[in-house]
Amino acid sequence: MTLRKLLFSSILTLIILISFHLTVFSQNGIIRGFVYEKETGEPILFTNVYLYKTTYGATTDQNGFFTISKIPSGQYTLMVTYIGCDTLRIPITVAKNDLFTKKLYLNKSSIELQEVSVSAAKQDKTTQTQTSIIKITPKEIMQIPTIGGQPDLAQYLQVLPGVIFSGDQGGQLYIRGGPPVQNKVLLDGMIIYNPFHSIGLFSVFDVDILKNVDVYTGGFNAEYGDRISSVMDITTRDGNRNRFGGKFDISTFGAKALFEGPIAKAKTEDDASASLILSVKGSYLEQSSKIFYSYVNENGLPYNYLDIYGKISVNASNGSKVNLYGFDFNDKVQYQILQNYHWNSYGGGLNFVAIPGKSAVLLEGHASYSYYKVDMAEENKSPRSSSIGGFNVGLDFTYFFGKNSLRYGLEGSGYHTVLNFYNSINRSINYDLNTTEASFYGKYKWIIGKFIMEPGLRLEYYATLSNLRLEPRLSIKYNVHPKFRLKMAAGMYSQDIISTTYSQDVVSLFTGYLAAPQNLQKEFLGKPVNTRLQLCDQVIFGFEWDLLKNLFLNVEGYYKYYPQLTTMNRNKLYDDSPENASQPDYYKKDFILETGDAEGVDVSLKYQLSKLSLWVTYSLCFVHLYDGVMHYVHIWDRRNNLNLVATYLFGKKGSWELDARYNFGSGFPFTQTQGFYEKLTFSDMGGDYTTNNGQLGILYADYNKGRLTYYSRLDLSLKKSFFLGKNSRLDATVSVTNALNEQNIFYFDRISYTQVNQLPIMPSAGLSITF
Repeated sequence: MTLRKLLFSSILTLIILISFHLTVFSQNGIIRGFVYEKETGEPILFTNVYLYKTTYGATTDQNGFFTISKIPSGQYTLMVTYIGCDTLRIPITVAKNDLFTKKLYLNKSSIELQEVSVSAAKQDKTTQTQTSIIKITPKEIMQIPTIGGQPDLAQYLQVLPGVIFSGDQGGQLYIRGGPPVQNKVLLDGMIIYNPFHSIGLFSVFDVDILKNVDVYTGGFNAEYGDRISSVMDITTRDGNRNRFGGKFDISTFGAKALFEGPIAKAKTEDDASASLILSVKGSYLEQSSKIFYSYVNENGLPYNYLDIYGKISVNASNGSKVNLYGFDFNDKVQYQILQNYHWNSYGGGLNFVAIPGKSAVLLEGHASYSYYKVDMAEENKSPRSSSIGGFNVGLDFTYFFGKNSLRYGLEGSGYHTVLNFYNSINRSINYDLNTTEASFYGKYKWIIGKFIMEPGLRLEYYATLSNLRLEPRLSIKYNVHPKFRLKMAAGMYSQDIISTTYSQDVVSLFTGYLAAPQNLQKEFLGKPVNTRLQLCDQVIFGFEWDLLKNLFLNVEGYYKYYPQLTTMNRNKLYDDSPENASQPDYYKKDFILETGDAEGVDVSLKYQLSKLSLWVTYSLCFVHLYDGVMHYVHIWDRRNNLNLVATYLFGKKGSWELDARYNFGSGFPFTQTQGFYEKLTFSDMGGDYTTNNGQLGILYADYNKGRLTYYSRLDLSLKKSFFLGKNSRLDATVSVTNALNEQNIFYFDRISYTQVNQLPIMPSAGLSITF
């Protein structure tokens, strides 16, 4: 109750602050606009824009947008500083009620910077709450050992504290005890239901089209909803507005082609323009592995995928823009005991950024549709399939009050889900369900003294369930010292999408999606069930400590309480029919409720110089669940996870790059096999049961009391860059995956007692040319 009182008090604070600032809104001047790279026309993110020798300034957002408000009348010098670019200085005169809109362009610096002591990222540490959020740029992703010279977001995410991957085959993402269905992944506002390929080394995203990735491992504020664990918000580049260019990659694993350029080129810096970017990447590992990796499997490694993403950006003369985009992602595996595993995802939509001419508001919006379908067939088991498709629309408004800001918005979504499934005793479960949601949110960023506070509130209406949720959120940072900061976040979260997995799989590959089902028990823990939602309350405490000039420590402890979760009923024995009315719900419902919690600690220690980067992350996590009868841990309960990452640049202009990464993780839980027996299903058989042949039955041990062996992997890569011209570069890479040749488990079939390991030691090589 203490946490809930704290959160609801944040609602009152939010209302008071909004009312106060809307009443006393300043009549001073405002400077706003966008910052771009002059060479490409791409927005520059997270750079400093400020008035020289004053305290008035701002940092650009993911659109390159900035606003400096409450500026007294006078003459100033507007300055923009960014690493690797020449500093921009513009004299400007501000009068009462002036509203300036500027498009600012930065030139690349001709001076090579060896060390930078001031950056927008460091400034954000003392001006943003940054609790459980990790901002990722393409440059950082490329500092992780690559597979065949192809850096990938999936490889980088595996290093983040609090993030667990199930392995380099059948990759699934678990964040602070939350399974994949509890993690929302957004690509330019579109929902991506499965962002990772079956070969877990690769995601569906091309690093070269990414602009920014925000990973919220918990405690996210009110602008995000309908997930109870985490959010990954990905934005892509607009494409070069000034010239045509691209990139070609080829490696022992796969190939990629990227093309970008102007559709309508601006004649001057203040004109409108349009650009496009197109990426196509795929794997031919099934064919190439017969040549390079025949020692792994003489029939080849049957991993096939194809990812296509395209985007058109139309930019107005004042910086407003509209983006149109679409994607098609495919994945297919045919591997030994797996007869077939295939999924397909596609979608499209638009988003826009608008700055009205005479208003201080920033207006953003999006509308999209996305679809996902997965099929799985395997020996000795019935086939499974699932699909989910739906729309997502939203409108966001942001006002700036000096260093403070108000953001609010509306969002609507609807989904259609289909599930064809068989539980652990081979009973068919088939559903076709729809769900619709509408929400309103507001949050206020308030800097007062050494405190940074962001109270937020989300109003979520699940129309299909006739359920209205009021979800307060709160994040706070206290700058104890310029080098030491305390922070916290808390919130209430809900979602109506559930996942469906086969509970007795030793390693889970199939994950289906379903809207909140109706076939639930009427009571749980002696209380009536009033909602079909999955619920979670979170609280996070942590600190940031700049131990040295280039040594940074971040520690966060978290607690997640699940008042209610929905899961497949692994104990179902009877049909939910009138003749079984006397049987307990626990043995006849397709789905059951459970409660539980997750707690843990995430640690990140990073040492960074211009040519050397060292990074250590460690996560400790416990997950406990209770279904009303049994206490147990779930399959994603990995207690310990350690990552060591090193990057070193050497040679002229840093043309050589050596990367290393080591991952150690304790084993996942699983249910052990005690034995087998002949199972006779009397209700389905005719004739003499003493002579009829039965089915093979399995005697299971206590649920998830066993532990798989630990996971260990060392990856190494070496890259050499050849600068062919002003805009051309050739990169040659050699790498080794699982350099220690560890035998990490991938899949296990109980009946045939067949184990398939993760990838063994696999050297690779690749070439890429940028032009």
